[in-house]
Amino acid sequence: MASTYEQRRAVGVHGENVAADYLRAQGMQVLDRNWRCRWGEIDIVAQDADALVFCEVKTRRTTAYGTPSEAVTPQKAARLRRLAGLYLAEHRPHAGLVRIDVVAVLVPARGAATVTHVVGAA
Repeated sequence: MASTYEQRRAVGVHGENVAADYLRAQGMQVLDRNWRCRWGEIDIVAQDADALVFCEVKTRRTTAYGTPSEAVTPQKAARLRRLAGLYLAEHRPHAGLVRIDVVAVLVPARGAATVTHVVGAA
């Protein structure tokens, strides 16, 4: 039997896959996934027309403790902005428009996952 950690990790990986597929279906190009540096991780980096988009993916099985997007606190948003700056310095120093989105994925016990895309969330 899988541990609780392994189960949560599997739900998170599934949510990131759902989010990446959703973004592609919206016409975005996924450029990078799970970019890491010593200060943290960016789940998805995508191109949306002329904007470079840093996406935080939050996946939940239920809303018992709030919606997935509510898990992005002001502190988490500040950390995402810092990580986006580090990514830009390393990969795209002359990027034009930049934004940070939240892709919230709710994975019910049965049925398809639902996606809520919050554009310019942080």
